[in-house]
Amino acid sequence: MASLIANPPPSAPVPPILPPKDGYLFLDRNKFAASFAADVEPQTASFMADSQVPWGMEALQGAVSEPAWKTKPSHYLVASDDKMIPPPAQRAMAGRIKAEVMEVPGSHSVYVSKPAEVAEIIEKAASSHN
Repeated sequence: MASLIANPPPSAPVPPILPPKDGYLFLDRNKFAASFAADVEPQTASFMADSQVPWGMEALQGAVSEPAWKTKPSHYLVASDDKMIPPPAQRAMAGRIKAEVMEVPGSHSVYVSKPAEVAEIIEKAASSHN
């Protein structure tokens, strides 16, 4: 993850990751909705902010030894209003793995705000490789 997010362009949004606490990271609750769930109903976004699961700093340094995309077809859903991973970075990652791309206007929480579109790409991916 660290290598994917290294050297973002100056125009890229800065995710509101709080300083580590006991080796774990959280997103700033007060900035959560705007950065992570801008298109999610406010009550749901508030619940999501309150129910965050901490993620260990080691998760940023993890390395994949044999990426599946090198041998298997890939699909990628670009959330074009994402404030956590800039859409140009998402498009670059999708291009790198030669993924079939679907783009949806949505936040980083597109799976909550646009479940039908997320299901569509999953169904398409599943049915195209029978």
